[in-house]
Amino acid sequence: MEIPLTIQETKKGLLEKKFTVVQLVDAYLSRIEKFDKELNSFLILSDELAYSQAKQADKLIEDFGKEAFEKHPLLGVVVAHKDLFLTKGIRTTAASKVLENYVPAYSATVVKRIEKAGAITIGKTNCDAWAHGASGENSDFGPTKNPWNKDYVPGGSSSGSAVSVASQFSLISTGTDTGGSIRQPANFCGVVGFKPTYGVVPRYGIVAMASSLDAVGHFGMSVEDVEQVFKITKGIDKKDSTVADGKEIKIKDKFKIGIPKEYFIKGLDSEVEKSVREAIKIFEKEGIELVDVSLPHTKYAISVYYIVQPAEVSSNLGRYDGVRYGNRRETFGDEAKRRIMLGTYVLSAGYYDAYYLKAQKVRSRIIEDFKKVFEEVDIILAPVSPTPAFKLGEKAQDPLQMYLADVLTVAANVAGIPAISIPSGFTKKGLPLGFQLMGPRFSEQKLFEIGKKYQKAVKWSPKVAFQ
Repeated sequence: MEIPLTIQETKKGLLEKKFTVVQLVDAYLSRIEKFDKELNSFLILSDELAYSQAKQADKLIEDFGKEAFEKHPLLGVVVAHKDLFLTKGIRTTAASKVLENYVPAYSATVVKRIEKAGAITIGKTNCDAWAHGASGENSDFGPTKNPWNKDYVPGGSSSGSAVSVASQFSLISTGTDTGGSIRQPANFCGVVGFKPTYGVVPRYGIVAMASSLDAVGHFGMSVEDVEQVFKITKGIDKKDSTVADGKEIKIKDKFKIGIPKEYFIKGLDSEVEKSVREAIKIFEKEGIELVDVSLPHTKYAISVYYIVQPAEVSSNLGRYDGVRYGNRRETFGDEAKRRIMLGTYVLSAGYYDAYYLKAQKVRSRIIEDFKKVFEEVDIILAPVSPTPAFKLGEKAQDPLQMYLADVLTVAANVAGIPAISIPSGFTKKGLPLGFQLMGPRFSEQKLFEIGKKYQKAVKWSPKVAFQ
């Protein structure tokens, strides 16, 4: 059977009885079995749970028809969860040997909300261990590979989640974005990746990386799909005190898009720049005003990020002592050890003021830059990554080069603003290209409206690897 490409297509096909939810699960699992041995995007398949949920969904559709979708807007939609998301009764490893055999007793709030909306959990996806990485190569269970070319990385850290959607192993997937970990793999795999405002989606039940930077988002084939999922995952959760219920910014009839000069840096790949410039022209044709803007402290964002993030990593990973659960600390991989040591160093006596405190002061400057620009424009448009996907192993031995892969995404996390990565085509080698939109806090609806406008203007139709 032909697997639907959007939530709307799934709903239509189920109501018209073109297929059942059980048949959908069959089709997804068949593709996983056929293609994922080479890609390594899944760590755990929850086929037993998926079939159980699928049968329940089919019964709801049979008994209530259209009404079933009013109560369960994601009914029959197959979802894969990044293996940082706790799933009751299903192994959750954070892609680390430390938690190799950990089975949680409860599920993350986001997992619960998506399942309550009728979605079918098909499995847990591979990622850089503890979400430490920008390539998908740091998993303790082997690297994930790019479905468009298996010699290339899929991006990280939410590597398996991006690959699962791009390869039609799931219709949607969840991820976390601490410095670009949703937007960059979405960009490298040719799907839509969405990071909301910090604190709008609950983090309860998700393995923490850097608590002041982590944002919980997701992947889909279209902007419309990620918008629908966001409506279900967002909102107050009594188990996460950082969740903000901010007022959504009202949509205007006329938009202004800012083009920040600091994002068109020396070393920006020519095909990346060309693709972003073409997207800018599309918006111009749509009658949207484009304004050149400046974010002067952008160049410091990567330095701030790689001080604040390891500091918070060292604190968060301190709980994995092998006493209550999990394996001993010797089991940590090289990248986790590197970040623990860096973080412990910048927080230590005599260095705290020189590094961590100073980084937080510069962070405030970066936040002010964005606030000032958003007084002038509604949205910022920029490249996601300086390059398309790079080759497996190309940067693995040089951590500094790997860290620089995040240079265009970290500022949004440092400032806590929402951002979305949208595909825009392919390189001459057939690797995906895209751009990102960033908005002020709580401007998610603006991002969706502008993203949908772009996809409508170019008559975007989802592209699937391995057709």
